[in-house]
Amino acid sequence: MSRQEINRSAEMEVFVQVVESQNFSAAARRLSMTPSAVSKLVARLEARLGARLLVRSTRGIYLTPEGASFEARAKEILESMAVAEREASRTSTPRGKVRVNANVPFGRHCLIPLVPTLLQRYPDIRLDLVLSDQVVNVREEKTDIAIRTGPLKDVSLVSRDLGSSRYVVVASPEYLLRHGVPTEPASLAAHNCLEFGFSRHTRTWPFTDAGGRAAVVPLGNLQVSDGETMRMLALEGVGIARLAHFHVSQDLAAGRLIPLLEQFNPGDVEAVHAVFVGPGLELPARVRVVLDFLYETVKIEP
Repeated sequence: MSRQEINRSAEMEVFVQVVESQNFSAAARRLSMTPSAVSKLVARLEARLGARLLVRSTRGIYLTPEGASFEARAKEILESMAVAEREASRTSTPRGKVRVNANVPFGRHCLIPLVPTLLQRYPDIRLDLVLSDQVVNVREEKTDIAIRTGPLKDVSLVSRDLGSSRYVVVASPEYLLRHGVPTEPASLAAHNCLEFGFSRHTRTWPFTDAGGRAAVVPLGNLQVSDGETMRMLALEGVGIARLAHFHVSQDLAAGRLIPLLEQFNPGDVEAVHAVFVGPGLELPARVRVVLDFLYETVKIEP
């Protein structure tokens, strides 16, 4: 395939993204390009064809008759290319590096136990596993798959649901022996409640009572940066923590942590998703098989 033909397919991909997004900036985000690069590429395409394809105004982007015809044919060609690539990738061995980002609790308790099976199933995959409770920019960090918990905010990313887990308030038997067991949400005011220090975290703990839902602001002498540190401090008897059930399920089963105030638990859940760049970009086989593996094997305690 010549260099000119490769550029033609790229031009079609960018043009279709601009039309679908109705916005140069949105198309640029989906394609991991700058808005100026997208604009220049569309202008170059129009110059090469000798035809005006788009009309821009303050109200949006409009297709000319030539642009509508070109978009329809471009979609057909891109879909044919995607089908050909999918069929070829199914018959080849997935290989190459796949960077997966996950928060520390999910990585330690749900992902790491699956790594041996993943690498045994796909020996030509090189897994780049990054565990951090900082929310990474998937495009800037060149991340293939990111595990996100809680509400998804970046609508330009595609997601696959990996399950959800309810929250639970917990403390160690040693802490409860020294400080007593809280019998109602209001009694938490007399206890050392562990808090998260990052800004995106909701500071209140929700509960139910006779009047409906109630919120308690946890007060304590310690803030932490991540869930795994909070779990370890709760195990050490430092204070009371509120964590996702999947994070502490083994500790609860072993009696290392005790669930508290369950009769007041409102059943709030933490959703877990695998997110990746899309749509309109064909996933490489190496990324697709890892996504499928996670979807099939991740088991989150409810």
